[in-house]
Amino acid sequence: MIKRHTWGHVLKLATCCLAGASLVAFSATTLPNRADSVKFAVIGDAGTGEKPQLEIAAQMLERRAEVAYDLVLMVGDNFYGAQRPADLEKKFGLPYAALLKAGVSFRAALGNHDQAATVNYDPIAMEGRRYYTYVKGNVRFLVLDTNVIDASQLAWADGVLRAAREPWKIAYFHHPLYSNAGRHGSAVDVRVLIEPLLLAHGVQVVFAGHDHIYERLKPQKGIHHFVVGSSGQLRRGDLRTSATTAAGFDQDQAFLLVEISGDELFFEAISRKGVVVDSGQIRRGPTGPGR
Repeated sequence: MIKRHTWGHVLKLATCCLAGASLVAFSATTLPNRADSVKFAVIGDAGTGEKPQLEIAAQMLERRAEVAYDLVLMVGDNFYGAQRPADLEKKFGLPYAALLKAGVSFRAALGNHDQAATVNYDPIAMEGRRYYTYVKGNVRFLVLDTNVIDASQLAWADGVLRAAREPWKIAYFHHPLYSNAGRHGSAVDVRVLIEPLLLAHGVQVVFAGHDHIYERLKPQKGIHHFVVGSSGQLRRGDLRTSATTAAGFDQDQAFLLVEISGDELFFEAISRKGVVVDSGQIRRGPTGPGR
């Protein structure tokens, strides 16, 4: 299930209508910020090296002063254009220098603009792998390469999820299984290959990018899908809201902040100007997916 909420300590600034969805803006975090929770940020389509990316990075640093996350999920297109060592520094090392210095780890998925060699770029912790898995607290993360989906990757993912004992299972990759953006939209060819696997093993949440907007979908077959593709790039006005859209924002760059505490997942989407444009709560069901 998903639940909208307003916390007592939050200052309500305004109610606005963006991309067809009514959104409430806040000046402070909506997350509970519990001491023993898993906290992380999600960014996508970020690697431009341009001013908006730097401004999102500044907002990420500012939010960390409130909610001390130590992990950032990157859902692909981590680098655009040239990707020589100096370019990687410009498009990653410099924008996130303060976060890296503070000990924040970045874990990336490959996007269609990322050159294959970037899996060997140490700061994004892919360790030479196109797909991989890791655990943080009570969360099993599954990172897939949706540029090339072959039988070996699917078999590996099936084995990982089958053996996983963590109560939360989160997958992230580049191409969204569901999206209402005009430029790309739902990657149905990817969906038919990956979705059965996610459903079979009780994955509750999926993060993707590719479309340069922010969108939260209504649960699809019990899975909560987020498109976070505007952390550097932006396609203003590209969101075509439909009956599957829960909330969306396509007027500025944005990133997502997430906190998992026990059976609850809290989230807030934050714009380049520091406005919370979406927030809410997902409760994990007793036998797996939060349905």
